[in-house]
Amino acid sequence: MDILFKERKLEKQCNQHQMLVRAQGERRAQLIHIRLEALKWATCLEDLRNIAGRLHELKGDRKRQLSLDLDHPYRLIFIPDHNPVPVTEDGGLDWKRVTAIRILGIEDTHE
Repeated sequence: MDILFKERKLEKQCNQHQMLVRAQGERRAQLIHIRLEALKWATCLEDLRNIAGRLHELKGDRKRQLSLDLDHPYRLIFIPDHNPVPVTEDGGLDWKRVTAIRILGIEDTHE
């Protein structure tokens, strides 16, 4: 899967372990690395449906965003990086055709 980042600073942080540890702490940095590796090796989102990390679509004003759990309450937030976003006949996200994502951030979506 192709992985892009919303901001250059976030990309740099996620690709340099020490920067990630300084910004997020050791445990969260490890989880981010594990989640990014899983995303990198997948061919599409469907490949990740049943992995650890509870990949799921968000709702409401975050529709079309997806999240992977990190350490509670933090999540890795991303969107499909397709134009247009692939959808199924019923209008839902077509996980089998999402082959590129854009990481938006690491955040607590429960606020």
